[in-house]
Amino acid sequence: MRNNTIKMRLTNLLYSVVFLLLLLPTEVMAQQDTIVKKSKAVSKKMNLALDNLSLSLDINDEAEIARNYENVAQNFIKKGDNPKAEEYLKKALTSYTKLNNNTAIARVTRSLAKIQESQNKLKDASANYKMASEAAADKETEVLNKNDYNRVQASAPIVQRELIGSNISILEKENRKEELAEAYVQKAATSMQLNDKDDAIGNLNQAIVYAKESPKKVIEIKNEIAKVYASKNQFDKAITINKNLLAEAENKKDFETQIKQMQSLATLYFKKNEPENAIKSLQNAYKLATQKGNSTEVKKSLSALLAYYKDHGKDKESIALYDDFFKNFEQLIQSDSTLIDAKLFQVTEDKIHQLEKEKSLKDELIAKKNTFNYFLIGAIGLLLIFFGLIAKALFSIKKKNKEIALQSLRREMNPHFIFNSLNNVNQFFSQNKELEANKYLTNYSNLMRNMMENSNKDFVTISNEIEQLKKYLDLEHLRFQDKFDYKIEVDEALDTEAIFVPNMIIQPHLENAIWHGLRYRDEKGLLLLQFKLDNGKVVVIIVDNGIGLTKSNELKTQNQKVHQSRGLTNTKERIALLNDLYKKEISFQIIEKESPETGTIVTIDFPLIEKIG
Repeated sequence: MRNNTIKMRLTNLLYSVVFLLLLLPTEVMAQQDTIVKKSKAVSKKMNLALDNLSLSLDINDEAEIARNYENVAQNFIKKGDNPKAEEYLKKALTSYTKLNNNTAIARVTRSLAKIQESQNKLKDASANYKMASEAAADKETEVLNKNDYNRVQASAPIVQRELIGSNISILEKENRKEELAEAYVQKAATSMQLNDKDDAIGNLNQAIVYAKESPKKVIEIKNEIAKVYASKNQFDKAITINKNLLAEAENKKDFETQIKQMQSLATLYFKKNEPENAIKSLQNAYKLATQKGNSTEVKKSLSALLAYYKDHGKDKESIALYDDFFKNFEQLIQSDSTLIDAKLFQVTEDKIHQLEKEKSLKDELIAKKNTFNYFLIGAIGLLLIFFGLIAKALFSIKKKNKEIALQSLRREMNPHFIFNSLNNVNQFFSQNKELEANKYLTNYSNLMRNMMENSNKDFVTISNEIEQLKKYLDLEHLRFQDKFDYKIEVDEALDTEAIFVPNMIIQPHLENAIWHGLRYRDEKGLLLLQFKLDNGKVVVIIVDNGIGLTKSNELKTQNQKVHQSRGLTNTKERIALLNDLYKKEISFQIIEKESPETGTIVTIDFPLIEKIG
């Protein structure tokens, strides 16, 4: 009993010594300075990128600095060092911001968001996806980033999968293979959350199709497939994948991949309850890692072996492994170029930090040099103040003209509405529908009174606008009651009595939905009007299941086309004037539903306005 206790203590001590030595490579390096001459860089591209960065910092070329920061970051991404990649992407973003390069800002911000998401920094990733969407130069990139923003924000896997599917459609059109591979891996992750493992495997196989140009990525994906099979207790399939990857790595003399596949096989064998095969795989991984001087993988394999031996009371094997480790320790350290590479990289990075400080001082000197110029410009500015006063007077006149133009455009809508309404009354009388005509005239008079009261207002409360729109919809429903029903939904978070929206901006879109979409339906349709509070904005959504824009244009007469065009132009001009006069960000977009659905979706974004004037 006493002997066993001594053995256990000895074994535990050995574990401690082994790991201590593995965790202190720098001390050994200090004793092996002569090795530096023999060291080879892990990545020639990384060294080149760092050299180019140093040069651009030395000559203080901001454009080159930005590009080189981004290039260094991309090299770190390929190495799998995401924290360092994030650090250099942030530096690149700062430089591109100084240069006001919006295209590069959008690109780098998206890369930064991806890296942060991979590190589970979801709040930062979400903010950068949103920023990338806002900075996007084209609609496709904007939608991609907006979808990723919503995906990170969403907690439901099914919602995430739908957003990923939307991105895949865009990426396939543009043949962006690398991002397609990432998207299918993301989709596989959502399938695993939904416990649809077969779908996960299908998505991972699809990812491989697009990742063929990146062998390292293909290996990662295949390992993920193996993990899915293992989670299904289909260990033979998982083992076959790892064995195939091992064989490919042996043919290519890719020793790092060989070691990692051996370790993965060991894990699978343990799960399959085949400890002999597991131990054999770990031993092979340990031997190869030792031969190739990969101390990181030596540590992983050694740790797993010692843990197994300890759990199963195999003290002799532990001691033998310990002896073997120390027998090869010196050779391992001498042959491990990654330790030297790390030291050399530290030296290079220290140099970069020094150059960054020097650049900051240069920028400060330039700023001081420009101070005199600022004084000179200030003197000139005094001369310009006089001209500014004149310009202010002209601006005031111009603003007044815009206000008059806005009123004119708003009133331009009323005659058209009055004409249609009176025509409707006339039609009721011609059909001997006096009751409907009387009801229509009563509702019409109430609506006109409301419109007259607000005719000089650019903004009204949401409650006032809803009341006005409801009266209008009631009139149109009386006219086309067999063609559509309508619903109005208001977000409870909206204070409809305190928040303002532009007057008569929404009504033309409702009119278009009814007159150019719903009234042509064979069956009764639905018009949905929603008021929502979203990210500090009032969002109005108009959804109809009419015949849609394409079919509607085919049915229109030339006069109808001209009228609708003028109606949309009127709305755009009013929004432009409102944005200009009140410095608001009002916008709208019209989207036609995709087949097999029909109809249109109009989205109008208003800023949160709680006070006018």
